[in-house]
Amino acid sequence: MKLPPAIISQELVVFEKVFNESAKSHVSLLDTIMRYIVKRKGKQLRPMFVLLSAKLCGPITDATYRAASLVELLHTATLVHDDVVDESYERRGFFSINALWKNKVAVLVGDYLLSKGLLLSLNNDDFEILKILSEAVKQMSEGELLQIEKARNLNLSEAVYFEIIRNKTASLLAAGCGAGAWSATKDPLQTEKMRQFGEWVGLAFQIKDDLFDYGNEDIGKPTGNDIKEKKLTLPIIYTLNTCSRPLKKELIYILKNDNRRKEKIEVVINAVKEHGGIGYAQKIMEEYRDKAMLLLHEFTESETRTSLEELVRYTTDRKY
Repeated sequence: MKLPPAIISQELVVFEKVFNESAKSHVSLLDTIMRYIVKRKGKQLRPMFVLLSAKLCGPITDATYRAASLVELLHTATLVHDDVVDESYERRGFFSINALWKNKVAVLVGDYLLSKGLLLSLNNDDFEILKILSEAVKQMSEGELLQIEKARNLNLSEAVYFEIIRNKTASLLAAGCGAGAWSATKDPLQTEKMRQFGEWVGLAFQIKDDLFDYGNEDIGKPTGNDIKEKKLTLPIIYTLNTCSRPLKKELIYILKNDNRRKEKIEVVINAVKEHGGIGYAQKIMEEYRDKAMLLLHEFTESETRTSLEELVRYTTDRKY
């Protein structure tokens, strides 16, 4: 799929202006950092989902652009904070904020982005949109903390895994789609429908991200990165639940004690591949994708619906 979808190319230009304006500061250090962030932004999938969700339900409004900007500000804030938490010095092939300006500045920049997003909504009386997105921020924090808690003893069931990724990853995309629908309709039923759509896409998106850890494609992070960080993702959870007791014991030992040694990481990756962990995760990812597609088909066929379908497929077919 070509990004961005042509149907919202002009709207994305407007979004860029609103986002850049909302991130401005009168502090020279902050402005320098913000320019660095803006130049290295990712694919902006979340703003695209916000805009297309609004366009599917009704006309794109000024509130839609603010909702898309709020989502991008919140997403960027979490990435900056995540790099501090994970002690990561690289983001999308470039130095992270904490690598260049140290942790204290990075934490404050993340806080600044969060506050700018909140003020963008408050100053324009976008109270329902702020409510929708604030719930997502709470869920993201809960998901991150739950993951840290479970990583200590590697005690993670599939149910807990899905609770983590539903909160940590899917909640923001779900809230963005819901906020987009609200900005165009003020209809609670349409808003909830698009929120659910976004949640299913977000779950599929995260499982796809987890699968990259077991591939060899150039994805901006080394293969086995989740293993090094003791993150139990769906492929390894499935493997631990289906392999022999001796192998399970060996894999857990590696994850706890030898998760930095390249040859031991290969043992884990090979075990996951041999025991069907990749295929199982792929199947579950496609099930969530198909549920999202089915929900979209409750809307009348249109160019916007087709663009959203293509965007959903992109999240599961992407190579990085």
